[in-house]
Amino acid sequence: MEGTAANIRRSVENSVKDGEKIEGAKGEDRWKERGNVKQLVPVRDQSLQEELARQHANERLRRQFAAQANAIGPWIQNKMEEIARSSIQITGALEDQMNQLKQYEHNIINYKNNIDKLEGDHQLIQEALVFDNKHTNYTMEHIRVGWELLLTTIARTINEVETQILTRDAKGITQEQMNEFRASFNHFDRRKNGLMDHEDFRACLISMGYDLGEAEFARIMTLVDPNGQGTVTFQSFIDFMTRETADTDTAEQVIASFRILASDKPYILAEELRRELPPDQAQYCIKRMPPYSGPGSVPGALDYTAFSSALYGESDL
Repeated sequence: MEGTAANIRRSVENSVKDGEKIEGAKGEDRWKERGNVKQLVPVRDQSLQEELARQHANERLRRQFAAQANAIGPWIQNKMEEIARSSIQITGALEDQMNQLKQYEHNIINYKNNIDKLEGDHQLIQEALVFDNKHTNYTMEHIRVGWELLLTTIARTINEVETQILTRDAKGITQEQMNEFRASFNHFDRRKNGLMDHEDFRACLISMGYDLGEAEFARIMTLVDPNGQGTVTFQSFIDFMTRETADTDTAEQVIASFRILASDKPYILAEELRRELPPDQAQYCIKRMPPYSGPGSVPGALDYTAFSSALYGESDL
């Protein structure tokens, strides 16, 4: 029994000693952990401060870019609208319009520094890996596209006015006529984009007194829209109108043309008109030509001389 009791005492004593050792080890570990924490807290705090500073810097970049973009975007749009208004105005001389456009061009060129500065800020944003900006709807790509379109538009508009001046001077068109052409074009340019589609152009011609059949209209369209784009530019319209004004036939010229078709006869037959002219034009002539009753008349003979004189207001047919 005594041996057993002694064994128990030794076991208990050993357990107590082992416990004291364990507690001592745990205490040492706690102090080590406390030391680590004391070291980690400042490091973490520094990281948070650095991230906060980075976010503040990114926000400054966003706001700086947005402030410029929100000014440049509307400026470009306003200049586009000014150029558009200038290109459709129908008062004043073309030279005055040219001077105004040159002033627009000068202002646009001088504005380039703002675009360059915005490009610099955009580069900083890219380097900072900032991909969002709640302060503006404009991106650098939007601004670039708008800027290039503005440069193209002012250059094209200046070129168009220069061409109009050359056309006016070469063909002896008065400024009043040019203004009338512009007024007619603007009226039928339904989309107000500086272009008439084919139906717009047809309506314009009809309003000016053209009696258009399909064949005649197709012929005219080959002149004003040779590439088949489906639209008529103001320059094409001017070219057509000036050509029509310059090339207007006299009654004598039309009579001479009919005489050739009639093989020098003083009259012409319906079958000859159908053979030589487009169907709609032939029918127009047949319907309106009076019968020929002069020397050498034959059944069905038509008087092209009387018709041509009436066509040009030289008789009361």
